[in-house]
Amino acid sequence: MPRLGIILHGVTGRMGYNQHLVRSILAIRDRGGITLQSGERLEIDPIIVGRNRDKMEQLAKRHDIARWSTDLDAALADPNDQIFFDAGTTLMRAELIGRALDAGKHVYCEKPISDDLRTAVKLARKARASGLKHGVVQDKLFLPGLRKLALLRDSGFFGKILSVRGEFGYWVFEGDWGVPAQRPSWNYRKKDGGGIILDMLCHWRYVLDNLFGEVKAVSCLGATHIPSRIDEQGRAYDCDTDDAAYATFELEGGIVAHINSSWAVRVRRDDLVTFQVDGTHGSAVAGLTKCWTQHRVNTPKPVWNPDQPQTIDFYRTWDEVPDTQAFDNGFKAQWEMFLRHVAEDGPWPHGLEAGAKGVQLAELGLKSWAERRWLDVPELEL
Repeated sequence: MPRLGIILHGVTGRMGYNQHLVRSILAIRDRGGITLQSGERLEIDPIIVGRNRDKMEQLAKRHDIARWSTDLDAALADPNDQIFFDAGTTLMRAELIGRALDAGKHVYCEKPISDDLRTAVKLARKARASGLKHGVVQDKLFLPGLRKLALLRDSGFFGKILSVRGEFGYWVFEGDWGVPAQRPSWNYRKKDGGGIILDMLCHWRYVLDNLFGEVKAVSCLGATHIPSRIDEQGRAYDCDTDDAAYATFELEGGIVAHINSSWAVRVRRDDLVTFQVDGTHGSAVAGLTKCWTQHRVNTPKPVWNPDQPQTIDFYRTWDEVPDTQAFDNGFKAQWEMFLRHVAEDGPWPHGLEAGAKGVQLAELGLKSWAERRWLDVPELEL
């Protein structure tokens, strides 16, 4: 049976642990690997690596992981492990990925791949020149709701797409009145790689590019709505980076997209993220898993009249897109795609070049905010 050894770094945090370790790698391991085109089963053999010996040992015991280490250099030097994955802090990522490439490892990592474009481009070029397989997590493309949007687009349902409106976010508790925060404090500190623009515009780049059209220009306004919070040790700290971003994008073909991203907003919508796509022939609204449509023949004809209560129940005029296939966890689906890419050269459009594009848009978003103007998004020379 073919085998791939996978070095997993940064899997004690919320995303690394839940989505990558438990729901992806261990889920694949526990079902016996994945089936290759040849019919063979590909076995995966993870080793978890981190600085805290007690955490590594406890995590390994809890999930029956045979191998763990606090020595990253030794792990990278082991020829029996072919893949390095990182879900640690943004500020360490480029250096770690570079070391893994130097050690001859295929690399896969969370986004952003760096906090500055120059480093991201340099890393993408290094990965391409190495001849090794490389990739960045683009999980939202694998969400059932967005896959349904892609299905509608491919069927011609929308006609000519006119605009895309996105709403992302929820209220992250400040931690100062009895309810602890549900995001880590580093998210709100610039020196630690925090900020919602760097975090979310990387996501919106690949979502917009892949589903609707390449991003050609951006106008972004950031804000720090909550100036202070309580950290994990119960200490107050100042928030010195953005916790909200209000961004408008011009896409190829004249499509206009606007996406609000905020950790200081209360939710009254279908999901924590929703996208509304309006076209000449129909519209759709998608969340993480569900999607609703309204064709032009089913579009109601409201008349503006502020003197009487609204008589149309607009929510009831939309039809839900049925589940015509089973959707797996999005992170796991992309992991399986990457493993096939490494094992049998399967298709893979999510290289570190795509990660650099995300950093480019985030950097331009921050610059747009600072300079209070629209900025073109040039083609990256990769």
